[in-house]
Amino acid sequence: MPDLDAEDQKLVTLARSARARTGADEGAAVRDSDGRTYAAATVDQPSFKLTAVQAAVAAALSSGAEGLEAAAVVTADALVAEASVHAVRDVSKAAPIIFADPSGAVVEVLHS
Repeated sequence: MPDLDAEDQKLVTLARSARARTGADEGAAVRDSDGRTYAAATVDQPSFKLTAVQAAVAAALSSGAEGLEAAAVVTADALVAEASVHAVRDVSKAAPIIFADPSGAVVEVLHS
């Protein structure tokens, strides 16, 4: 898999940390067009559910982000959830989505 630049590796590290902190199935982080980062974990409540990516995108947007540069998701699942991809693509058609396993090893980078 491709080597990540320092900023994209930071997203993977933040996503791993969010996942570990909560014990969630999935952790995610996004970087907005101003370079700010937002991390989140899966939200699974009786009244609503969010993938970690959806939660991170929501945090970015609610903080005033106008675009996304990149996203990372860390999970043991074999595929990135379609809802996660859509959450990023709704904001940025070109932002890469880095898919990593729980160890932080990059499995795939999804491009538009």
